[in-house]
Amino acid sequence: MATSTGASSDDEMSTDGQPSAGTEGAERPAMDLGDFKTLEQFIIERQKGVPHSTGAFSRLLRDISVAAKIVNRDMRTAGLIDVHGSTGEVNVQGEVRQKMDALAHREFVLALRRGGECCLIGSEEHAEAIPLATTEGEEGDYIVLLDPLDGSSNIDVNVSVGTIFSVYRLPERWEGKPTVKAALQPGTRQVAAGYVVYGSSTMLVYTTGTGEVNGFTLDPSIGEFLLSHPDISTPDEGKIYSINQAYYESWGDGLKDYVRWMQQPDEEGKHPFKTRYIGSFVSDFHRNLLKGGIYIYPATRNSPSGKLRLMYEANPMAMLVEQAGGAATDGHTRILEKSPEKLHQRTPLFIGSKEMVETAGTFVQGERELEAA
Repeated sequence: MATSTGASSDDEMSTDGQPSAGTEGAERPAMDLGDFKTLEQFIIERQKGVPHSTGAFSRLLRDISVAAKIVNRDMRTAGLIDVHGSTGEVNVQGEVRQKMDALAHREFVLALRRGGECCLIGSEEHAEAIPLATTEGEEGDYIVLLDPLDGSSNIDVNVSVGTIFSVYRLPERWEGKPTVKAALQPGTRQVAAGYVVYGSSTMLVYTTGTGEVNGFTLDPSIGEFLLSHPDISTPDEGKIYSINQAYYESWGDGLKDYVRWMQQPDEEGKHPFKTRYIGSFVSDFHRNLLKGGIYIYPATRNSPSGKLRLMYEANPMAMLVEQAGGAATDGHTRILEKSPEKLHQRTPLFIGSKEMVETAGTFVQGERELEAA
């Protein structure tokens, strides 16, 4: 008797030989694109509500989205073309530079240079700020700081990575060509911030500080980002904490107490919390933003100033999470109020659901201690 190797029984096939509803072969419903708004349509609508808008900021966001599409295209061919592995170089952060780091940096710089709305770029992959000029020889009004490819070492093992960007205006009455000093502004002066996560789908999430955070998913069939997550709001509390526990012995006593507190069962059944740590900041942040949770990259014995970059990572994500109802601190100070002293400055980071961040602060600051079981 022949052995069946597929779905062929009467109850799995319709009378015309096609898979019946509910089987693996069933056709998925066609997506009605009329139900979705493109990123460009969304930006134009928002632009109309801003008096005296010139459209420059809208064009800047368009340029960022175009670069993200190019990076996404190359990410999807990783393993088929030579974008895996390192370049053998070490970047300004002292980290081994991955091939996709260099590619992503190049694409964002090219897109912003062509667009003409950006006068200065700060990139995690470049030691100095990069001044730009339009083809007409006139500078734009915006400064863009970015981490072109966060978590790039994960590409080789097919784990989600991302891009983080932050937008500032050139300070008023600035004279001469923009320099790094023009970029050293506190996070409260950001006019926009966002990230792109390259995962099972590619999403662009951004805010302009008006109390809204909106997410757009890339539809590769039409090459457009479509509004899929309007007005994102993060839960006040969550049950997820993201931290690299391999550094436990290098933490301060307050953080150790906080993590043990999250791990202890309680009578109400709210504890223990769940540990979820991907090692790609954008991916961990994105999950916690939607589901509720806290991401922690603290000061350690070997990194007393923390590891994440204030200007490229902490500030933009802090703006996003606050606009979505969350919070971000270094354990003591609100991230957005920190005064930067240099472009590649580092900071400890506690970011996510508001109540979780506030509770973490009470432990770190010594205002609360773990009670003996």
